[in-house]
Amino acid sequence: MALGTATAPYELRFDAGRICLDLLSTTHPEERLDSVDVLRAWITGSGLVPAGTALAHVDDGWLVAFRELRVHTDRLVRGWSRPGARAYDRALAHVNDLARTAPPAPRAVRGSDGELVRQVDGPPGCAALLAAVARDAVDLLTDPVARAALRQCEGDNCRIVYLDTSRGRRRRWCSSEVCGNRERVARHRRRAALARA
Repeated sequence: MALGTATAPYELRFDAGRICLDLLSTTHPEERLDSVDVLRAWITGSGLVPAGTALAHVDDGWLVAFRELRVHTDRLVRGWSRPGARAYDRALAHVNDLARTAPPAPRAVRGSDGELVRQVDGPPGCAALLAAVARDAVDLLTDPVARAALRQCEGDNCRIVYLDTSRGRRRRWCSSEVCGNRERVARHRRRAALARA
């Protein structure tokens, strides 16, 4: 998905630069993964599976598992616990354990127009999809260049963490269209108020 886009009607965002960071974004500004239908939309919108993949078998157990992975990934990405602290080590062990499972295997098949399209070989299992997100977190956390590009949005009340891949590494907001626009509007209002005073 492109930067700043959302999957209606759930207002999911996929602009953090990594799948694991997009999962973290599902808590802002409030809990987004609040139903199985939203989880299905997130799984497809994140690109874990191609559009049209059968996900009817997703249930509440999946929702609990994805939220749990989100908590552990958040702890590792934000460094809330120092490495060596019990909570940090538990989070690291959980993510590493999930990453051991093989992610869904993609296949190239001919679409209705004859072009090759990506499909997964049958309905993906929860463990396989969790593994794909956990592996993305492991890749992020073990890549010093990517870790150095992690930023927290400077927008008021925005806790989204994103990967800054901009030229010069000067990106300030998770999304220029969302938080950046709010900041520009607030700045304009402050200037207008000062001009009136």
